[in-house]
Amino acid sequence: SGELPIVEPIVEPTVQQLNAIQRWWSNIDWEGLIALIIQKAIAIALLILLFIVLTKIANFSIKQMFKNYQRTKTTEVRLTTLKTLVLNVTYYTLAFFFIYALLSILGVPVGSLLAGAGIAGLAIGLGAQGFTNDLLTGFFIIFEQQIDVGDYITLANLNIEGTVTQVGLRLLQIRSIDGTVHFIPNRNITTVSNHSREAMRVIVDVRIIPSEGIEGIREAITRANKKIAETYAEDLQTQPIIFGVVDLGNSNYAIRTTMYVENGKQASVQQELLTLSIFELTAAGYTIPNTPIVIK
Repeated sequence: SGELPIVEPIVEPTVQQLNAIQRWWSNIDWEGLIALIIQKAIAIALLILLFIVLTKIANFSIKQMFKNYQRTKTTEVRLTTLKTLVLNVTYYTLAFFFIYALLSILGVPVGSLLAGAGIAGLAIGLGAQGFTNDLLTGFFIIFEQQIDVGDYITLANLNIEGTVTQVGLRLLQIRSIDGTVHFIPNRNITTVSNHSREAMRVIVDVRIIPSEGIEGIREAITRANKKIAETYAEDLQTQPIIFGVVDLGNSNYAIRTTMYVENGKQASVQQELLTLSIFELTAAGYTIPNTPIVIK
């Protein structure tokens, strides 16, 4: 009899809790709940099926578009970059709408979530403005085919020139002649001078003394031009042409040869032609002036 006062205060709240759970369990509308679950499950299944179809259609359309675009004169690097970018944007967009629709079906207040996310997104967007500019500028650089890997370019506003080693959506990598590699955010690129797109003009001026005989000098230069035309036959866009005698100023004269060569070959052709011209002139007995040119 002494234990009852101790047991009763423990048993009574437990019994009341069990009764409350039983009442809650018995008040559940099981038919309505099952119907709601089936309804939501069907809606989610249809939503998944819809987005699977949309993903396949988008994937097929993008691949078909780039398959047709591949027939143009476009590098494989550019095509791969653009294709990856477009596919990623498409997938992220579809994923956003899928999550939005799924949460709406489940009854989640998406509008309130988006309002809160909008404020956070605005703060993040202001901080990532430079990053976004890099991506947009990089996309248009690649899409408009402004630069290719291997091109020799000059960035006038940054006073940088060299060979492009990588074209990315965020960074451009350039290797200068001395081997320095520059990593340039795309937003800093304003004016690009691309020296690797069209045939380049080569100008070779060889100083002469006109009184030694212009005709003989022209014949010696012509022999040098013929050797260059034979050596660099595949690289020449036009044949070497003797422009004539040019005045360098202060009674200094030179005979000038011009031609157009394949881009990237201009330095070697210019150096070789200058060497051959001097060799032919000296072999024929003509003098190459070596006095400094003073321009007043």
